[in-house]
Amino acid sequence: MSSSPALCRRYPGLAELLPSGATPLDATTLPDAARRLAATFTVLPLPGAGNTLTRWQFLAAVAARDLSLAKVHEAHTDANAILAELSPEGRGKDIADTCSSITIYGVWAARSPRNEVRVTRCGGDQVSLHGTKSWCSGARFVTHALVTCTDAHGEDWLANVPMHQSGVAVNMRGWEAVGMAATQSVEVEFSDARATLVGGPGAYLRRPGFWHGGAGIAACWYGAAAALAERLRDAALHRDDPHLRAHLGATDVALVTARACLRECAAAIDAAPRADASKVALRARGAAEHAVESTLRACSRGMGAGPLCRDPWFARMCTDLPVFVRQSHAEADLAILAASVASAGEDWRL
Repeated sequence: MSSSPALCRRYPGLAELLPSGATPLDATTLPDAARRLAATFTVLPLPGAGNTLTRWQFLAAVAARDLSLAKVHEAHTDANAILAELSPEGRGKDIADTCSSITIYGVWAARSPRNEVRVTRCGGDQVSLHGTKSWCSGARFVTHALVTCTDAHGEDWLANVPMHQSGVAVNMRGWEAVGMAATQSVEVEFSDARATLVGGPGAYLRRPGFWHGGAGIAACWYGAAAALAERLRDAALHRDDPHLRAHLGATDVALVTARACLRECAAAIDAAPRADASKVALRARGAAEHAVESTLRACSRGMGAGPLCRDPWFARMCTDLPVFVRQSHAEADLAILAASVASAGEDWRL
């Protein structure tokens, strides 16, 4: 992928990490790239601290380079934010600051009907975990993970788990993906694994930052779509094709709309960091998902099979992005947004 001048000026370390023309990352090269990225960019602004848009711009820039890297790095930075938000006063910063080139975090909160991790208290915040967690991105190389789990009373908890221990086993089940294959989002088995609780029961979902992180994922979707759109724009500059230009116009409308929603969402989060951000976050996610779908369609129909067959970066991005964007809950999220709009109302006047 050729780096845009703006991207190189804003984040020169990214260009060095993933030079132009580099082969897309795979399961072998991703771990080292993730460690080097965390070492190069050790601190990102926390969401809601006044620079949320800057945080999302960086995540979008990483996604524009490589989506597998964006996936694991976004989780690493999200863990930083979660620990800072939920840990006791004075402790969160110390824990979050360990997210460096040595410590790489995953956040594994997906629920599976057939698998669930159970937690048993050992004393204070120290617990043991039992069970299987699905969809564990980066499981083979992260050093720690924040894992959702359930106790005997049905309460939901979040646990901080060191991965390098005998009670944790990573297997290769549950991941046959072609898109996002490099993340190896496999199953992890816990058997009397030691862990530390983070926050109180239900705190992971109730905290204001839950929606901050959900919107941050949308910034990654947007960054990838915008990078693909640059290729579409380049093609339109060199071909006198009205249909190609029409596809570019449709893509521009979708991307600018999503960008406006993301910027509005970031501003709302910074203005009221403790408020419920679900409505603005769901809008941003919906707009970004629409931009992704519009861009992928436009690139395919406007540029044809050539770049899909001959350009490694383009082909990988077009394969990875449909899988990554399925972190959206699609119509389920839109129904939640609709319920909020129906109950609270919305002034749609210009």
